[in-house]
This record gives sequence, structure tokens and C-alpha cells, in this order.
Amino acid sequence: MEAILQPWPWYVSGLLITAVMTMLLFLGRNFGMSANLRTMCSVFGAGKSCDFFSFDWKAQRWNLLVVLGSVLGGFLAAHYLSVDSSPDINSDVVTQLKSLGFASAGEAYLPTELFGSAIFSSPKGVLLLLVGGVLVGFGSRYAGGCTSGHAISGLTNLQLPSLIAVIGFFVGGLIMVHLLFPLLF
Repeated sequence: MEAILQPWPWYVSGLLITAVMTMLLFLGRNFGMSANLRTMCSVFGAGKSCDFFSFDWKAQRWNLLVVLGSVLGGFLAAHYLSVDSSPDINSDVVTQLKSLGFASAGEAYLPTELFGSAIFSSPKGVLLLLVGGVLVGFGSRYAGGCTSGHAISGLTNLQLPSLIAVIGFFVGGLIMVHLLFPLLF
């Protein structure tokens, strides 16, 4: 039981991802979370007003189970398979976050000022969430998939567009963290 409560080494996760991707390749399926947004819109009837959502969503039921499994797995891990302990975050990162106004840095993996319900109490926080959500939605649609789809499924299939997208994700992340994040906070 103790082994389940501890973080698993990277190579266990890597082997599990490899096994899942091998199975999906043999079944002729592609993995990606953003595809589920299109499927959910189709389920709720968006295909009646927009041709993009008019497709056989029942063929994508398996991918909806991936989302359900992710949510259920995260809940189980957080509530039943976690040991309450303080996160091991680099002290330089904690210092930088505290200088940007994140007083909870170092107490949790995610600063509560940005990931707690307090974000909804300020117009700036709500605006950041709205703009960020639109940019993520537009970006995943424009790139033909999300980070998980390109990095896991696309690179597994040796697709050049996925390699370009993953490089773009990393460059965008670096720009956000080093240039935009300090300006926003």
C-alpha cells in the first residue's frame, strides 16, 4: 500500500503511456483531450447549427471515457492515494512567486491566489481566465489539437506537424513564464 501512496518514478509512467499508445495505434485511434470538446458539442446538438460539429459522435465515445477516467483518477489520487505533505518546490521559485504577490507559494503545488476561488473576486482575475480560456481554445483548434494530442499521439505517429506544434508549445511556455507572467503579476 505504501508504494501506491508515493510518487511513481518517471519510467513507470512512461511505460504505461507507451502501452496505451501502442494499443491505440493497433486500434487505429488517436489520443487527445481537445477532441472531446468537439464531441461534447456534437452530443448536445451543436451539429444542427454548425457543420463542424455534425459528425458521428458515437464513434468517439471511447475518447469521452478517457476524460471521465482522468477526472475520476485525479479525484481518487487527490483524496485517497495522497500523503499530506508539503510540496518540494525549489526555494528560488518560491521566492520569485512571493515577490510577484503569491503569498501561498511553497505551501501548495498551485498558488491559491491563482487557482483558488479568490480569482473570481477581482475583475483582473476574471479577465485573465476569460482571455486565457479563449486563447487555449483557439490555440488548440488552430494547432489541430492540444498539447497531449500532439506530444503523445502525434509524436508517437512521427508527424512533423506535431513536432512543430510541440516546439511551439515549449517556446510559448517560455515566453509566458519569462516575459508575460511577470508583466501580468
